[in-house]
Amino acid sequence: MKRQIETTLPTDWGDYRILAYADKEDEILPHIALVHTQADLLSPIIVRIHSECMTGDIFHSQRCDCGEQLSTSMSIIEENKGILIYLRQEGRNIGLLNKLRAYQLQDQGLDTYAANVKLGFKYDERKYDIALDILQDIGVERVRLITNNPLKIDAFEQSSIKIEERIPLIVKSNKHNKNYLKSKNDMMNHMLKL
Repeated sequence: MKRQIETTLPTDWGDYRILAYADKEDEILPHIALVHTQADLLSPIIVRIHSECMTGDIFHSQRCDCGEQLSTSMSIIEENKGILIYLRQEGRNIGLLNKLRAYQLQDQGLDTYAANVKLGFKYDERKYDIALDILQDIGVERVRLITNNPLKIDAFEQSSIKIEERIPLIVKSNKHNKNYLKSKNDMMNHMLKL
């Protein structure tokens, strides 16, 4: 995988360089890095690794906390002039159609992880080595990582990039995602305050 293109992107959260990463230059869904134009790569930099969630990120689904996590992270990134790594790993990397099938199973009473398993997947199919490769390409050596997910922290232990600080990502639960958040906490040891 390599950097295919880089350009500027003004956003509601400030001005960024947007970098697209893919194996092929005609990739339809590349991974994205948003690097604040005032980012200081020599200091421990704020980083959020966010896996794509169309339902949460775009449509603001109440079934998960993804959209709110992204918005909250972008505010933190803007304030601290950091980096967002946006990985194309929809539905914990099972794809949008299978994610919607998992929603159907959740409507029948399964939790988010049991639904993935019933569909023939692991609890979580995501991989974070891609994000680490992107950060290395950008020149990042030390991070202040916005996360509640221990798997993301574990991924850094296998790399040369050091986590200087974990920044908890606090979002409110609602009646639609309360069980989802409880499952993340109970099944995958996410560091949530429920």
